[in-house]
Amino acid sequence: MNEEKRSLKSVEDSRTEQVHLIMSQHLNAAGRLFGGMLMQWIDEVATVVAMRHAGTDKVTTAAVDNLQFKEATYEGELLVLIGYVTCVGKSSMEVEIDTYVERSNGMRYSVNRAFFVMVAMDETEHPMEVPGLEIRTEAEKGRYEAGLLRRSMRKKRSRNGF
Repeated sequence: MNEEKRSLKSVEDSRTEQVHLIMSQHLNAAGRLFGGMLMQWIDEVATVVAMRHAGTDKVTTAAVDNLQFKEATYEGELLVLIGYVTCVGKSSMEVEIDTYVERSNGMRYSVNRAFFVMVAMDETEHPMEVPGLEIRTEAEKGRYEAGLLRRSMRKKRSRNGF
């Protein structure tokens, strides 16, 4: 498809926020949020963001970057996940998911920032073109340029077998 004819969507068109009340079934043996549970929720948010941007219910996770656990989360606290598209290729989308624990005092503390590469798939399970990304703010421009750098680094790591 001609790049000039490619439809565009804004970051806000697919922005997704999900909130979870942390309960006992979400905890590990140490009494903190189980990392695998957080990883599942992050993947869900990335999927919803990608589905909204691509306009299809067929997306797949192609890569995951940066799953560092910065802040513990305990029973009774709120976990807030915010996801949005930062950069797009022809069929792929980089989705940033910022995760915060919201404590009873209303303050939010960063738990994780993850970058997922999601690919839109057609009915035959082949990659399909996604809309371009309309950049509206300086912050979005900065995230887009950082996304291009991360894409370059992913390709280099892949060539080197990582």
